[in-house]
Amino acid sequence: MKWLFVGDASNMHNTLAAGLRSRGHDCVVVSDGSRWMDTARDVDLTRGKGVSGTVGYVARLLWHMRSWRGYDVVVLCGHHFLSLKPARLRPVLDTLKRNNRLVVLSALGTDIVYYRACHDGVTFRYSDYRLGDKPSPYVGSNEYHAQHQENWQLPSMVRYGEHLLDTIDGAVTALYEYHAAYEAQAPDIPLAYAGIPIETSHYTPHTAYNGGLVRFFIGVQRDRTVVKGTDRLLEAARRVVSRRPREAELIVAENVPFERYVSMMSDCHVLLDQIYSYTPATNALLAMSLGLVAVTGGEPEYYDFIGERELRPIVNVDPTVPDDIDRRLEWIVDHRDELTSMGDCARHFVVRHNDVSVVVERWLNFINNLCERNR
Repeated sequence: MKWLFVGDASNMHNTLAAGLRSRGHDCVVVSDGSRWMDTARDVDLTRGKGVSGTVGYVARLLWHMRSWRGYDVVVLCGHHFLSLKPARLRPVLDTLKRNNRLVVLSALGTDIVYYRACHDGVTFRYSDYRLGDKPSPYVGSNEYHAQHQENWQLPSMVRYGEHLLDTIDGAVTALYEYHAAYEAQAPDIPLAYAGIPIETSHYTPHTAYNGGLVRFFIGVQRDRTVVKGTDRLLEAARRVVSRRPREAELIVAENVPFERYVSMMSDCHVLLDQIYSYTPATNALLAMSLGLVAVTGGEPEYYDFIGERELRPIVNVDPTVPDDIDRRLEWIVDHRDELTSMGDCARHFVVRHNDVSVVVERWLNFINNLCERNR
């Protein structure tokens, strides 16, 4: 089949396209390289700054759109698959739908469905937005307002989101959270879980602990620290390292390109990722494939969802419990002799559940079922 991926996030669609190509499919990936990550793509659509950047972006988009027809599958990277406002995205969406066979949403980020689920008081015990019945630290922060999170409630945003849901032929979820949200808030949309693809064969574990300092690693995105709880992880890690300087150290990477980021991470033992998730996302899965121990989402709901009864490699933090992060990091330092076996378990987990071949197979099963349904 011919596949067109419009947009990418943390190299996910580029990895999926590579897996599909190995199965004989033709794929084109259109993206901005996930901004500073500068991930690979076939068509570059990076939006520059100012008026000239906008004009150039729209001109290149219109030029490329002439060839975006005749595809068997068009995969959209979330609701905002291009750097355009909803009023501009809607005609692009309609054109893609009119000129191609299937349009499928890759549900992998915040949209009106996930936003509603996070606020319904039922779907999640906690989320980016709420910890139990209280707002999370993200809500009301400068970061929250800078990212215009309140816009998800605007009539124009809701109208566009609902139009997209009416337009797509189905949705494929990247994480348990998004799957749970779509089941709760958009039950009529054909849905499948595929997970995030990791090319595990490209990453050789070489982070076995052989004594010395436990190296904690954290990647900081300047504009996304509060939403993920990275700020709390960073503060806790600094406290632990300051208390135990002869046993642990902290390596921080801030907005570095993807290849450099992987290189830095591969020399460490423990990744500090995020605390408001139920599920390991791209960053954690990549680290686990390298043999690192990941401090990230690993809730019972996730393990039950994927049917995993044996491998439990994730160090899960409860964001609703004060000082839980410090206790978990202290535990890692105290049990550092177990880091190698924990890293081996993490690698095995990713190969079993998120290797690109596994994720591709899930995608193909879903697309084939959609094709049968739409005949």
